[in-house]
Amino acid sequence: MEQLEIARLQTYLRQKFGTDRIRIKPRKEDTESVEVLLGEEFIGVIYKDVDEGETSYDFNMAILDVDLASVA
Repeated sequence: MEQLEIARLQTYLRQKFGTDRIRIKPRKEDTESVEVLLGEEFIGVIYKDVDEGETSYDFNMAILDVDLASVA
């Protein structure tokens, strides 16, 4: 992805989640996806999809069950 596209995605996520701690950075191995970080913690990947002239972005965030708090 190009820098302008990355900046637009980062701005969108910061506004949507109400925090400036979200950062997006390019991935070395794939130019059609970027890493999403909250502070210094990796939280997911955004994949770019272009189909029939339409562009969409898929945010994929894995959550491990060991990271979830117990519900009392």
